Amino acid sequence: MTHPAPYPPFSLPQRQLTLAVSQTVPASGAVGYLVFSGEEPPAATGIDAARAAALGFSGKPGDSLVLPGAQGPVVALVGAGKRADADAASLRDAASLVARAVPGHNEIALVLPQTSLSDEDLASAVLEGTALARYVHRIGAERPDAILTSLTLVADAERATALSAGLQRGEVLVGATKLTRDLCGLPGGMLTATKFGEVATEIGTAAGLEVEVFDEQALVELGCGGLLGVNLGSVEPPVMIKLVYRPAGEATGRLSLVGKGIMYDAGGLALKPGDEVHATMKNDMTGAAAIFGAMTALGELGCTSQVTGFLMCTDNMPSGSALRLGDIISMRDGTTVEVINTDAEGRLVMADALVLATEEPVDAIVDIATLTGACLRTFGTDIAGVLGNDGPLLDQVKESAERVDEPVWELPLAHRYRGELDSEIADLRNLGGPNAGTITAALFLNEFVGEVPWAHIDIAGTAQANAATKWRNKGTTGFGTRLLIDLALHFRVPAAS
Repeated sequence: MTHPAPYPPFSLPQRQLTLAVSQTVPASGAVGYLVFSGEEPPAATGIDAARAAALGFSGKPGDSLVLPGAQGPVVALVGAGKRADADAASLRDAASLVARAVPGHNEIALVLPQTSLSDEDLASAVLEGTALARYVHRIGAERPDAILTSLTLVADAERATALSAGLQRGEVLVGATKLTRDLCGLPGGMLTATKFGEVATEIGTAAGLEVEVFDEQALVELGCGGLLGVNLGSVEPPVMIKLVYRPAGEATGRLSLVGKGIMYDAGGLALKPGDEVHATMKNDMTGAAAIFGAMTALGELGCTSQVTGFLMCTDNMPSGSALRLGDIISMRDGTTVEVINTDAEGRLVMADALVLATEEPVDAIVDIATLTGACLRTFGTDIAGVLGNDGPLLDQVKESAERVDEPVWELPLAHRYRGELDSEIADLRNLGGPNAGTITAALFLNEFVGEVPWAHIDIAGTAQANAATKWRNKGTTGFGTRLLIDLALHFRVPAAS
């Protein structure tokens, strides 16, 4: 249906960030220096280690010191920790502190030290840290101080080629993460499942993806009872968005990604409490958004694997037509599921997509979802859970998470709890007992992947940040986007068991 006022016009922000590499510090704006602990600040800062220490700055991670200059740019010193420990994550974090230390400046330069990282990796990391720390999507009046308009990397001329290549790569990673954040931050009344399909068609096609949007009738024909069942309470129709990325040459692997796309989760008839957490449930489609954002970057980054995405999109709303507790629905593969709790809906919509993914030639499946509150309570807001049926694939996910600093921690797929999903009147229940909720949710999904290598990433805690820290802003984080990009770029076909 067409929404009447008062919804504002739908839009995604279009902002350009000017990037440059220079041998000299710009004459205006703010300039940041990454200072290693135990070392003297660069002479150009006009301050030595003793004076900096007297002002509370030692170079340890998290330290920052802003020195307003009588002429020229403001100088910001940030701690980069020990030089020997410097890696992409620590330097990304340090660059983000520069952006946060000078919130009134939209033009920032970073003077880059020599590190053990390649200059290409260094440039990408500091761009990610600076740009993502200062990126805010607002609906309505912008905050001019929050918008970063230019970033200049200052280094010797012989480093320029590698640094420029790193900026190009980092720009793609930042753009994909911004897209995910934007989509997750839009209220459910603005970004409906149908609208997401339109956005995916426009942006995905421009990024070289094959995009197919399956409407309600097509889902009926596919027998996607999970997605259709969850949608019963909503006036907005469901859609499944299928994305396909094909490399220029012969594919080195075939990876399928499945994403939970609950555009707004009221809990269905198992209504959530009317608190602030409920208002964040517009982000319950972060899994789908992260896949979409990631796949838009694959062409520019030269991914050699074929990647297919299944985005399962609907609201989960209460109404007279909503799915009832105790109802039985039939999934794509004919499995019948007794719905014990309508707020355990994500696994229902994803099960259909997992079956569809197994019906195509595929080497591995990875799903990502804001699935369980139990994962939030286990790992908090900085670490996602990961489970699966294939050790080598799980290792790949963990390696990618480490490289991009989107941490995951493996939980066991403990089949001893599988009996909690038994139903007396159907094949499965959609909910286990009161404990080990992240594990029993994964065990439910495991029923629909057959023998295909599969990993499940639960981002219930990491999709939303309550406060700005490092390069993650308050609100939707876009967690998972860069992880999935890295996974696709480095994907190795798991060995046959």
